[in-house]
This record gives sequence, structure tokens and C-alpha cells, in this order.
Amino acid sequence: MTLIGKALHFSVDLVLISTCLAGIKRNTGITVKTQTIGDDNVRGYIGKYLNIGESCYDYTVATLASSQYFVRK
Repeated sequence: MTLIGKALHFSVDLVLISTCLAGIKRNTGITVKTQTIGDDNVRGYIGKYLNIGESCYDYTVATLASSQYFVRK
């Protein structure tokens, strides 16, 4: 695999992990404790990373809710 392919695969994996963490947060209320992690810069980047997952989760839920193949129960 080329370097670009590996970077793309790694970035998609990171987005999937962030989206899973967003789903866990929405369904259970459990979230990542960012107060104990590094300095303010690191916490800012982690916050941005987790917000990407929130956005992907929201987009996925909205897309599935408007699809004819899924129904809310």
C-alpha cells in the first residue's frame, strides 16, 4: 500500500473511532475525560477530534432517518 493509501486508511479509522465515541456519549452519557490530558493545546485538538465524530454521528442519523429503509421505534 502506498503512503497515501495508508494515511487515508488511518484517517478513516480515526474518524470511525471518534464516531463510536460520539455514539457511546449519546446513548450512555459516558464521555472522554479531557481535563486530565496534557495541556490546553492537546485538549483543544482532542475536542476538535471528538467534534468530528459528533458531526459524523449526526449526519449519519439524519441520513438514516430520512431513508425509506429505516424506521424509528
